[in-house]
Amino acid sequence: MPADGHQDPDVALYARMRWNVPLSTGHARLLLDRLSLAPGQSITDLGCGWGELLLDAVEQAGPGAAGTGIDTDEPPHAVLARARAAAARRQLNVQFIEADATAWRKTADRALCLGASHAFGGTADALRALTVNVPAGGRLLFGDGFWTRPPSPEAAELFGQQTRALPDLMEACRDAGWRVIHLSTASQQEWDDFESTFRAGRQEWLLANPGHPRAAEIRDWIDDRERQYLRAYREVLGFAYLVLAH
Repeated sequence: MPADGHQDPDVALYARMRWNVPLSTGHARLLLDRLSLAPGQSITDLGCGWGELLLDAVEQAGPGAAGTGIDTDEPPHAVLARARAAAARRQLNVQFIEADATAWRKTADRALCLGASHAFGGTADALRALTVNVPAGGRLLFGDGFWTRPPSPEAAELFGQQTRALPDLMEACRDAGWRVIHLSTASQQEWDDFESTFRAGRQEWLLANPGHPRAAEIRDWIDDRERQYLRAYREVLGFAYLVLAH
């Protein structure tokens, strides 16, 4: 999705991103494999964004699989529209619903929840809440941040006091009644690519629209985000991918 044609920098924000977590395509294939996807399964993504990983999961599951993506969609209402267009283009049985993922109570054979624990009130609250969405015998792909080393005050302020070290994240899973089927973490290359593509859509918009009334605002946003990443949390904040069952 090219960003330089967008007249709205808010639409351009996610234009260069495949998904809104630090994840390579190869790593994504591994995670979907560990979910043991199969034909006919129902798959729900809570906090789906534009739904790319959900679409991949439904496609990999095969005939009869159906997906449901749940997310809010603030103005300019581009994220779920992008998801619906992709589902139609790929001819997959996936619906996208604008709703509060934390209030979703329906169950599915497989569930995804990546980078959305903050919406539930933090990691522990998310892990407890998601037990409602995955019945016994089901699996959950859960993605969450963790500290790779003690954070600076700036990093702690950016990501909150509930972020924890990886061993403590694993304990939180067990405390909520989950068993860990698989654990892997984002590589530094995945992080650098994620942060670069997060800025890239607006970088391209800015280069194409230097005289726009919002150009100075967007330039400051890009520069501030880059400084935060390089000075505060690069190689400090990790991201874990956990396939869980209960």
